[in-house]
Amino acid sequence: MIRKVLLIIVIVALSIIAVDLFTGTSGVNTSKKEPKIVEVPSPILEYGIPVDSFNIVEGQIRWGQTIGNLLTGLNIRNEIINKLALVNPDTFNSKKVKAGNRYKVFYTKDTVNAVAYLVYGHSPIDFYIFDFRDSLRIYPFQKEVRAVRKIDEAQIKSSLWETMKSSGINPVLALDLSDVFAWTVDFFGLFPGDKFRVMYDELMIDSTSIGIGTIHAAWFEHRGEMNYAFRFEQDSVASYWDEKGNSLRKSFLKAPLRFSRISSRYSGSRMHPVLKIYRPHTGVDYAAPAGTPVVAIGDGVVIEKGYNHAAGNFVKIRHNSVYTTGYNHFSRFGKGVEKGARVKQGDVIGYVGSTGYATGPHLDLRFWMNGKAIDPLKVKSPPVEPIKAENLSRFTIARDSLLSLLDSTKVIVPDTLSIK
Repeated sequence: MIRKVLLIIVIVALSIIAVDLFTGTSGVNTSKKEPKIVEVPSPILEYGIPVDSFNIVEGQIRWGQTIGNLLTGLNIRNEIINKLALVNPDTFNSKKVKAGNRYKVFYTKDTVNAVAYLVYGHSPIDFYIFDFRDSLRIYPFQKEVRAVRKIDEAQIKSSLWETMKSSGINPVLALDLSDVFAWTVDFFGLFPGDKFRVMYDELMIDSTSIGIGTIHAAWFEHRGEMNYAFRFEQDSVASYWDEKGNSLRKSFLKAPLRFSRISSRYSGSRMHPVLKIYRPHTGVDYAAPAGTPVVAIGDGVVIEKGYNHAAGNFVKIRHNSVYTTGYNHFSRFGKGVEKGARVKQGDVIGYVGSTGYATGPHLDLRFWMNGKAIDPLKVKSPPVEPIKAENLSRFTIARDSLLSLLDSTKVIVPDTLSIK
């Protein structure tokens, strides 16, 4: 009987414990705790190297210093330095190391303080990584170039270059903007009060500008006349067009050289600086430093190349049955410029000099229409083929979109685009 009672007690006790465990009413907590997530910060990478793991020392290549000299000064073993001679020049050419270029040395954070990496900067974009952790391995590294979309505007005060510089705009933009409007704006005759507004990409590495990328749209108010430029691709070729779809590329450039000044204009009677007599000057003189490149203002064929006492070294180009241009006082001729040679608009045909009757370095540009001398600054050249009919609707949409952006804010795209 006692055994029977004890058995019943044990069964009841086990039942209570089982129910308690099942319903969770016991003081014993058997639930599993959620694991605590610890966020590990991502390593800070530079050139693909976790910089927070190393002590870094920066330096600059001295005049006459070689990579070998540099590594010796860093106490790199001779057997490793000697391996530089075995490196394929296509991988790294030690002969192209330039004085003034910068480098970084990555030291281990321990008592040994050994050199783990050397990073040599060949250009703002291109770097070479020397990995000393296991003998020697050299490999290239390129920094990402970002295109930052911007809009800038200014009113001309002096030259385009000086205006941009004083307005806080990258003055390199002046070169590209003058190329876009080379056929429609006389950059040698800008007036105070002329204005421009341009939407473009500035190329950046980290926080440093390395140049100007694409100009997307712009307008330039010159002598009260508005000149528009919209970048649009036709037949797989990107070019610039005005608001009506006419190409900005005319038959002739406005000038045969960049950013000079007109020292003498077309005149029926001018005191010759050398002969000291009054005589017609049927050209335009552009004063520029000796050696400044001079380009053909239009496509054509070289019909004369030579020297005479008045013009010095000269070239004459026939562009078509109507127009011919001449270029005088070269110091030397451009490569491949010979009689009978075909030249393209923008090809360098010579360099500014002072040969012939000249008191200083300058270019004397001549222009003939149907064999008669005319003022080069008054030539109205027709545009090349406009937007094709089948592309006109697509151009109109692109133009309106660009114009809307151009008339918006100062910086319109805060996000950046990677340049591959």
